[in-house]
Amino acid sequence: MMGRPAIFLLVLLSTWLVANPSVSAPKVPDNDSIVLERLPSRPTDPNQRELRRLRKASVANPLDPGAAVALARRNFDLALSEGDPRYIGHAEAALRPWKDASRATVDVLIVMAQLAQYRHEFARATEYLDRALAIDPEDPEALAWRAAIHMVQAEYPAAREDCARLAQIASELLAAGCEAHVDATTGATQAAYTRLLATLKRHPDSRPTLKLWTLTLLADMAHRSGDDIAAEAHYRAALDLGLTDQYLLAAYAEFLLDRGRAGQVVALLQPWERSDGLLLLLARAERVLGRPEAARHARTLQARYEASARRGERLHVQDEARFRLEFLHDAGGALALAVENWSHQKEPRDGQLLLEAALAARQPSAAQPVLAWLAASGFEDPRLIRLAADVAGLRR
Repeated sequence: MMGRPAIFLLVLLSTWLVANPSVSAPKVPDNDSIVLERLPSRPTDPNQRELRRLRKASVANPLDPGAAVALARRNFDLALSEGDPRYIGHAEAALRPWKDASRATVDVLIVMAQLAQYRHEFARATEYLDRALAIDPEDPEALAWRAAIHMVQAEYPAAREDCARLAQIASELLAAGCEAHVDATTGATQAAYTRLLATLKRHPDSRPTLKLWTLTLLADMAHRSGDDIAAEAHYRAALDLGLTDQYLLAAYAEFLLDRGRAGQVVALLQPWERSDGLLLLLARAERVLGRPEAARHARTLQARYEASARRGERLHVQDEARFRLEFLHDAGGALALAVENWSHQKEPRDGQLLLEAALAARQPSAAQPVLAWLAASGFEDPRLIRLAADVAGLRR
């Protein structure tokens, strides 16, 4: 039996097909043995059992913010760990009764902000967090998330202010990580690394999720400082915590690719074809190794990007720019996407992508915003500094 969401999607699809007659109708299987898609989990999976329990509690009390937040948070956590954006839709549905944010509690506002930032709607996410902090100025989760969004937007003074407030109310390790993230992005990488490592050693019993985040920060700082042995040790320690984290997997895979260890990337990411970001990294590693699976995975990625564009989603702009640059050799198309991506988020890897695309397209002026950011922030990374010099050389 199809519910309303499925029927609504079919109506949308039929409307799109009428408007695009060159597209063939969807294939309908002629027997029950044909597999259309393998779902990421089974009904007996512990995650699914927990979701059913939380969903039942939320349905029984549809206006109870506690039940709704519990369900939404679990779906959000699974989206981050499994790389499946469908969980985001489930989380948003759980919070639908609070679409009018003026009636939302602090916890509801924080989760709404998390979902908005997942969709790269950073202004809306900040608005929700501002509302939450107006209600409770000392909520550590709201402060930490707002600081993180300020970092994505390269709003470093605002991030530093939130970190300072966090230091008054949160654990020492969380506050130290927040401060170190800002310092390491604004020209004080080694000092930030030393302080954060010392703080971590003072708190060996911190909760695993906080340790994972801290170790990932330390690994990135060590790598940029040229200490790849320490970076790998931090990545391995984070992986040994046994937590599934898409960002950690992606960061470690990038590290391995940078060091010419594509075979290890394939071994690490083979189970993660469902995640678009990790599949791109897997395909990049396979291409380096000359494996035939790279072409198949590239076709899968292109289909996913096209489907996302038809839905009007812009969640894959950064990845699609990288894909166009490395797999389609479309420097102009990659540059256009990299410029669009930089207009929304300004993290170091966004800047690296724009510099590389500008070099490939031989359009140095397009990279001027990144050159300005590098000069203003003092960000320390030999790779970006070399790329910036190459771009400047094109202008001579």
